[in-house]
Amino acid sequence: MKNFKFLTLTAAVAMLGFGASAALAHDHPDHDAQHYSYELTNAEGAVIGSVMLKEAKTGVLITIDAEGMSAGSTHAVHIHETGKCSPDFTAAGGHFNPSGHEHGMMHGEGQHAGDMPNLHASADGTVKQEILNTMITLEDADTEDGRHTIHDADGSALIIHEGADDYTSQPTGAAGGRLACAVLAEPKE
Repeated sequence: MKNFKFLTLTAAVAMLGFGASAALAHDHPDHDAQHYSYELTNAEGAVIGSVMLKEAKTGVLITIDAEGMSAGSTHAVHIHETGKCSPDFTAAGGHFNPSGHEHGMMHGEGQHAGDMPNLHASADGTVKQEILNTMITLEDADTEDGRHTIHDADGSALIIHEGADDYTSQPTGAAGGRLACAVLAEPKE
């Protein structure tokens, strides 16, 4: 009876291990074109979290899991127009804005395709938040329903800012400096 339990436990561990390997492989862009996972780094180059993208019927579901924020702080998060983070995150350029709109979800002539709701850090400085961006796609080209690909020629990056987005000020919502970055799509150039 003990041997049977051991074999069952061994089989279960082996199956869990296989499942974990399959899940990690599934997160890698080369294995599933509709499910991406990226490292989020701070200005010192340390990994402080991850960004996961999943294509949905009406946009892209973005899951941000990060640490190292100030307790209870609020931070703007945007998709930026260039898929570069170094040297100080300025290489990511401005907000992803292929339609040429003004900045801000509360602006009468807004919003950029890269504008999203603010992130809210918990008391321990961590962030775990999901955002559905209905203006972008992970497809290789813009969609018929008007969503823009973040896999364009110069790629794209996700930036977390030091402050909150006020959703109206130009050109960035008075969000302050750049705190963290993740390259979402490398430039094709």
